[in-house]
Amino acid sequence: MTRLVVRGVEIRKGYLDGAAQAGLIEALRPILKAAPLFSPTTASGKTMSVRMTSAGAFGWVSDRKGYRYEPQHPRGVVWPGIPEEILSIWSDVTGLERAPDCCLINYYGEDTRMGMHQDRDEADFSWPVLSVSLGDDALFRLGNTTRGGKTESVWLNSGDVLVMGGPARLIYHGVDRIRFKSSKLLPKGGRINLTLRVVT
Repeated sequence: MTRLVVRGVEIRKGYLDGAAQAGLIEALRPILKAAPLFSPTTASGKTMSVRMTSAGAFGWVSDRKGYRYEPQHPRGVVWPGIPEEILSIWSDVTGLERAPDCCLINYYGEDTRMGMHQDRDEADFSWPVLSVSLGDDALFRLGNTTRGGKTESVWLNSGDVLVMGGPARLIYHGVDRIRFKSSKLLPKGGRINLTLRVVT
C-alpha cells in the first residue's frame, strides 16, 4: 500500500486487496436488491449520469426539492444497514469510534461523470468523509475549499481508499471520467464508489 497526500486529502493506494474487494461486492448485493440503484435529478430537473443508493440510518437523495439526507429510499423502504466489512474500513482508517450514518453507493458507467462539488449536507464538518473505490479506474479531480482556481487530478484504482478531513474536509472534488473496463471486478464494467459520512 502507498499513502499519498494531495491538497490535504489522504489517498491509500491499494488499501484493499483483490479478495477484500470481491468480498465488498458480495456484501453490497443484498443492499442493491433491497434498495435498488436510482438516477437522481438536480433541483433544476436535470438527471445525473451517476446512479446511486445508500445504506445506513440515512441516505443521500437529490430531486426537485434539493440535496438532502432522508431515512428512506425513494421507493419508501428503509435503507439497509451498513455491512460490517465496510464499517471495519472506516474504523481502521479513521480510528474513530463514531460510526458513519450513511454509506452512499454510487455507480459510474462508461460515460458517467461527477461535477466539482463539496460534501456539505452534513451537520458537522469536523467528521471526515471516507471514500472506497471499486472497479474501473476514475480520474479524480481535487480543487480548493472555494470554487475555482487551479486543480490537480489523480487516478483512483480499485481498492484505493481516500479520506477528506480537517482543512480538506470541504475541498471541491469531482470525477472527470472512467477508464471503462480497466478492472475485472465488475463483469459488466463500471465503478462503484462507497462514501461514508457522519450525517447528524
